[in-house]
Amino acid sequence: MITVLPGEDVARLNFDLKKVQTHLAIAQRLTATGSFGWKPVSGQIAWSDEMHRIFGLDRGTTPTIDFVLSRAHADDRERLRQILDRATNEAGDVDVEHRIVMPNGSVKHLHVVAHAVPDEATGETEYLGAVIDVTASKASRQALENAYAEIRVLKDRLQSENLVLREEIDTTSMFEEVVGASPPIRMVLSHVSRVAPTDSTVLITGETGTGKELIARAIHKRSPRAARAFVAVNCAAIPSSLIASELFGHEKGAFTGALQRRQGRFELADGGTIFLDEVGELPAETQIMLLRVLQEREFERVGGTAPIRVNVRVIAATNRDLEVAIAAGTFRPDLFYRLNVFPLDVPPLRERRADISLLVEYFIHRYAKRVSKRICGVTKETSTLLQSYDWPGNIRELQNVIERAVIVCDRDTLSIDARWLSGRSHGTPPVPSLSTGTLASHEKDTIEAALKESKGRVSGPFGAAPRLGVPASTLESKIKTLQIDKRRYRLA
Repeated sequence: MITVLPGEDVARLNFDLKKVQTHLAIAQRLTATGSFGWKPVSGQIAWSDEMHRIFGLDRGTTPTIDFVLSRAHADDRERLRQILDRATNEAGDVDVEHRIVMPNGSVKHLHVVAHAVPDEATGETEYLGAVIDVTASKASRQALENAYAEIRVLKDRLQSENLVLREEIDTTSMFEEVVGASPPIRMVLSHVSRVAPTDSTVLITGETGTGKELIARAIHKRSPRAARAFVAVNCAAIPSSLIASELFGHEKGAFTGALQRRQGRFELADGGTIFLDEVGELPAETQIMLLRVLQEREFERVGGTAPIRVNVRVIAATNRDLEVAIAAGTFRPDLFYRLNVFPLDVPPLRERRADISLLVEYFIHRYAKRVSKRICGVTKETSTLLQSYDWPGNIRELQNVIERAVIVCDRDTLSIDARWLSGRSHGTPPVPSLSTGTLASHEKDTIEAALKESKGRVSGPFGAAPRLGVPASTLESKIKTLQIDKRRYRLA
C-alpha cells in the first residue's frame, strides 16, 4: 500500500532535505572533502560541488575518468590508472594518495577513499567515496619536518660546539691573554689587529712553546667569527692514517671501525675558525684534501661521494721551516702559498727578554691562587737567573718552571733552583748558532759538537736544536743532508 503524504509534509521534507544538503555542502567546503559516486561498467560519475572545486572543473561539466587521469601528476598517472583498472575488474575498497596538476601549474595532494557497493538488481558495482584535499596538511607537515630537521642540525651543531668547547677548555693554551710589552710582541699584536677583521688565511711560524695557538685565538676573538667555534687540531698528535677522518669526517663503513657517520673538524668549525697546529706534519694525501678546501671551500668525507661546502677561516701554525720541507719534497708548494697569505712570526722568548718579568708575575699569580698561597715576587738571584737563561722551551718552559717553583715554595718570595734550567750544562761553552750565519763548511762540525753535548738528542730542552737556535725539523734535515750519524753520539 502506498501512503500519500499531505502537501505540507512533503514541503517540510523537501525543506529538511535541502537543509541537510546545505549543511553537507558547507561541511565539505570547510574540510576540503568532496564526495563522489562512480559506476565503472557504465562509466557514470556523480560529483559533489566540492569535487568540482577541488579539480577546478566547471559545475556544469560532467566529469570523466579520462579527465581525472589528465589532471593526474605525470609521476602518479600510471599508478592511478592501474588502481582504476583493478577497481573496474575486482570490486574492493580503494585508499590511495596522488597528486593533480591544476591549469595554473600548482600541485594539489589528494587522499581518495572509496567503498564498493554492489547493486543487487543489476549486479553492477558502484563506488561511493570521498576525496580529501590534503595539500595544506602536506605543506604543514613538510614545514614541520623541515623545522625539526633544522632543529636537529642546530642541536647537533650546539652539541658539537659544546664538545669542542669542553675539549678546548681542558687543553687551553698557556694563558688567556697575551702578556708582554716588548717591541717584538707589540709588532705581532699590531699585525693581529690588522688581519683579524679579515677572512684571510694566516700562517703562524715560530719555535715550539712560543704561544702560536694563543695568537690564533687572539685573531679569532677579534674577528667577525668570534661568536662561532674555534676548533684547534694538532696535526702532529694524530696518526697519519686517521688525520683525514679527523679533519673531514667519515661515512659509516668507510674503514674498519667506522661504525657510524662522523663529522670532521671542518664541519664542526663551519662559520668559525679552524686552527691547524703543526700543519707541516700533514701527510701528502691530506695536504691535497686541505688544498681543495682552501681553493673550493668544499670537501668530501672519507668514504663519501657528496661534496660538503663549508665557510671556515683557516689559521695554520708550524715550527718547521716549510721552505726546507718543500725542497725536501715533503710539503706541497701550492699548499704553502695558499696558507702563507698573511705570515706571522712569533718571536722566541730569548728575543723578548723584557717580557720575562711580566710573564713570571702572571704565572706566579695564576698558580699561587690555585694552591692558595700568597707569593709577592721572586728573589734577586732568581730574577737574574731567569733573565740570563736562553729558554729553549720558550714560554711553555717558563710556565712549567714557575708552576713547579710555586708548588714547592714555602715563603712569600719565590726562588728557583738553577738545576731546573738544565738546557745547557754549567761550565759548558755555548755552541755557535746555525741561525747566525755559520759558513756551510763549518756546519757539520758545529752540528756534531752540539750532538755530542746533547748525547745525540735533537729536540727537547736538552737537545741539539735549541742549542743551535734552529727548529728540530730544520736540524734533522741538515743532519740528513750532511750524512751525520747521530746514533753514535748516543753511545758516546
